[in-house]
Amino acid sequence: MYDPVMRVLTVLEILQARDFVSGAELAERLEVDLRTVQRYIVRLKDLNIPIDSSRGVGGAYRLKPGFRLPPLLLTNEEAFALSLGLRALRQIGLSAFAPATEGTLAKLQRVMPSPLHESIRTVEDVVAIEPGPWVVSTPVECLIKAASAIRTARRIRFAYQSHSGAASRRQIEPYAVLHTDGRWYLIGYCLSRRALRTFRLDRVTDVDICRATFHRPTDFDARRYMQERMPFVQSDFQIDVWIDMPPDEAERTFAPWRIAMEPQKGGIRLRCGRDRLEMFAALLLSTGKRIVVHSPPELRVTFKALAKTALQASRKQKTAQK
Repeated sequence: MYDPVMRVLTVLEILQARDFVSGAELAERLEVDLRTVQRYIVRLKDLNIPIDSSRGVGGAYRLKPGFRLPPLLLTNEEAFALSLGLRALRQIGLSAFAPATEGTLAKLQRVMPSPLHESIRTVEDVVAIEPGPWVVSTPVECLIKAASAIRTARRIRFAYQSHSGAASRRQIEPYAVLHTDGRWYLIGYCLSRRALRTFRLDRVTDVDICRATFHRPTDFDARRYMQERMPFVQSDFQIDVWIDMPPDEAERTFAPWRIAMEPQKGGIRLRCGRDRLEMFAALLLSTGKRIVVHSPPELRVTFKALAKTALQASRKQKTAQK
C-alpha cells in the first residue's frame, strides 16, 4: 500500500467502518507518521468528505453522522460481469490475484445496493471457473511492474531464462504485454540484442524499473506483431505439415491456434511450435483430412500412439457390446 491515493482511499474506508479512529491508529495501519495522516484527512476534506476531528496528541477522526457514500450504480448485468471477471483471473494465469479479488469483492458488496448482492452470490455459488491445462501461471509483480513501465515509458531490467534454460540479464524498452494461448508475453526493444524481442513473463524474474525513459512507437500494434511471430515462438517441437483442406475451411479451423498457414498444392501448409504434440495431433486427426508430415519425426510417432490407443478403445467397445 505505497500509493498515496490508495492510502487516502484506505483512510476513507476505515472511517466508514468505524465510529471513531485515532490518528495514531491510522498512522500505524498506513505505516506513515501523524503529519502524513493529517495531510490525508485534509485531502479528503478537499473532496467534500465531511470529517470531524478532535484535539489531542495525534487527534481522532470520524465521518459526520448521516454521511454515507452513494451506492455503486451498476446494473444487474454489470455486477455479474464484474464479479465473473474478477473470479476469471485464474483463467489467464493470474491466480496470485486471489487475495486482491476477495478484497475487491468484499468492498463492492459494502457499497452495492442489496439487490445487486444476488449477482455476486450467483457467481460464487453456481459458476465454477477452472483454468485450462495449457494456462501458465505468471508472477503478478512482474506483470504489474512491466505494465507500469510501459505506461510511464521507462526502461526495465530483469533476469530471463530462455526456452533452452539459458539464463541472461536483459534491459529493454517495453512496448506491450499481451496474453494469448494461456501465457503472458512481454514485447519490447532489447538493448543488448538491438532488436524487438518477445519474452514469456513466467520466465522473467527480478524486474527493476529504471530511471531512463524512451519513446514508444505510436503505431506499434502488439496483436499484429504477435500474430506474425507467434507460430514460431520457441517450443520443444517445430511442426510442419500439409493437410488436404481448402484455405477458407483451414482459416475457420485453425485461426484460434497460433498456426501459420500457406496455400500449397491444393491444400494448406501448416507451421507452428508446440511443447506437446498430442493435442495438436488430435486436432489434425479431428478434421478427417489427409495429412502429410514434413517435421518433426516425433509427430509421426505421436500419430502411431494415438492410433494404437484408438484401436484399443474400439476393441473394448466391441467387447462391451457383446
